[in-house]
Parts: sequence; structure tokens; C-alpha cells
Amino acid sequence: MPPSLHSFPRSFFFCCFLLLSLFLLLLLLVPLSSSSSGAPNDKVTVSLYYESLCPYCADFIVNHLVRLFQTDLISIVNLRLVPWGNAWIAPNASIICQHGEDECFLNTIEACTITIYPDMMQHFRFVECLERLSLEGRHRQWMNCFQMTGLGTSPIDCYTSGNGKTIDLKYAKETSELKPLHRFVPWVVVNKQALQEDYRNFVTYICRAYKGKVIPSACRSSLSARTYDESNEKGNNSFIPVCYADEARNLTIHFGNKIKQ
Repeated sequence: MPPSLHSFPRSFFFCCFLLLSLFLLLLLLVPLSSSSSGAPNDKVTVSLYYESLCPYCADFIVNHLVRLFQTDLISIVNLRLVPWGNAWIAPNASIICQHGEDECFLNTIEACTITIYPDMMQHFRFVECLERLSLEGRHRQWMNCFQMTGLGTSPIDCYTSGNGKTIDLKYAKETSELKPLHRFVPWVVVNKQALQEDYRNFVTYICRAYKGKVIPSACRSSLSARTYDESNEKGNNSFIPVCYADEARNLTIHFGNKIKQ
């Protein structure tokens, strides 16, 4: 004869109730904890406005911004790369770049790569590769970056088809609408806050801006500490490693007048 319901001790039902309660609690907590780290609403948007052949942009990308991917910071960051920089559109609708035609070409190649390969890790690897070559004075070997990163050569088709210029103009519009207006590159914006001369302390600003519950270890380590003291630099009139927008315009006017003479 099977045991009746009344034959089980009360402690048995209490244990079952307790286990069921714990199970339901876990179901509620697990989604919350998994979404709190890197959830879309919590992510910090970091936008870098730069140009491909500015040596200070290249140095920032290769030696500083790469830290996002070397730590767990990338889990809380939405990184946006905008390769336009100090370029501008001439009255005849042509694009003029601070470091010449090679820079205009490579800006477009990077813009096409970012568009065709929207995954941050994929297009950043390509941009980092190209900027490393730029630092080494080998930017004309840029095609090697396709093989080194495993990406296809679709960005070349994007350039030759004219789609690249459309992307360039979109980035030009975005850059021109920055508030405050950018004065140089690299120009870093964290959650709509322009870091201006303090751009090298971008990790500190990211950690401050992050509102999620699970704090990345990088924000708890020495990486989040301020590396550069902007006030000391200003007081000592120290050199700020940037490519100024005004210098780009003045250089073009100078050579333009020289050609006319």
C-alpha cells in the first residue's frame, strides 16, 4: 500500500518549500546579474574623432585606446571611431586633409572598414594595424592589414564605388556638429563630454560615467587612476600631443598662396 500524504513529516514539506523558494529566487537574480555588466543601457559611449596620418592619433590608438581590449573595460564600452579629423570640404566639393591625399584615402578606407565590419573588435583590429604602420612610417603597406586581421577587401570596393565618400560626408557632418567644436585631434568624447586636453585620462572618465552594478576590474585597478595632470601641463606650457585644426587650414592657405605666386 503506497504511503499517504499524512505519513510524510512536516519537515519534509518545509524543506521542499524552502528549496522551491531558493530556486525561484535564483531565477530572478541570474538575469539581473548577467545584464548589469555590459547591458546596453549601462554602456559608456566613447567616440574618437581622428585622422589616419596624425601621429598623435596613431599613438593614442595603438598605445592607449587599445587598453579597452586588453582589459575588461570593453564589456562596458560602446566604442565609436570617426575618421575625419581636421579634414574639410573645399568650395569645389573636394575633400582636403591635413596630411595630404594619402590621409584622405586612408580615412576613407578606415571609414569603409568600420561600416562594412560593424563589430568593434573586427574593425578596431584593422584600424590599429593601419595606425601602427603609420607610426612606423609604413602606411603605404596598409593592404597588409587585410591579411593580418583576416578581413576581406570589401573596403576597397567601397572606396572605388564612391560609397566611401558618402560615409566621409556623414562623418564630416557629425564632426562639424560637435559641441564644443573640436579644436584638434585626437578628440575624445565620453557620454557626450568632450575630454579636450585631458583625453589621455579617458579610462578615468569611462569608470566615472559607468552606472552599472558590476564594476570592471580595470576600474578598480591602477588603470583607472589619472596618468596625466592637465593642470600641471597648462601651468608649465607643456606640449600637448595633438594635431590642431587651425594649423591644417593655415598650412593649406600658405601653400595655396605660394602656388598662386
